[in-house]
Amino acid sequence: MNKSILPITPGLLALLNNEETGILPFTQEIFLLEIDIAGTNHCKEIETVKNQIVPEKLLSMKREPDNKFDEYAIAIYCEQVRVGYVPAKLNLVCSRLMDAGKLFFCRVVEKEWEMKWLRITANVYMVE
Repeated sequence: MNKSILPITPGLLALLNNEETGILPFTQEIFLLEIDIAGTNHCKEIETVKNQIVPEKLLSMKREPDNKFDEYAIAIYCEQVRVGYVPAKLNLVCSRLMDAGKLFFCRVVEKEWEMKWLRITANVYMVE
């Protein structure tokens, strides 16, 4: 066996994926769909993050398989605040991919206040 080629192990990937180094091996962003984030009107903390929600801002996504309203629910976060969800009509495929271990994130396209509702349009990406 050639000793100059290291096998990829979980430990090696963790080292390469260290947030301090910023190295992400073999990754690319795959655009999947554009959404209006659902449920932002139910976010009681929207005022604390509204100024951070700007175009190109990255938002994290987290599966909620135990959500009592939608078994395919995917929550969307700005920092540590859940601002809403992927709309139920669009979350089935993404939730199955997330359950299989794929990573997802959103990037803000625009935001607009409509009365007391903050409409946030975002693009959903899968990391491959």
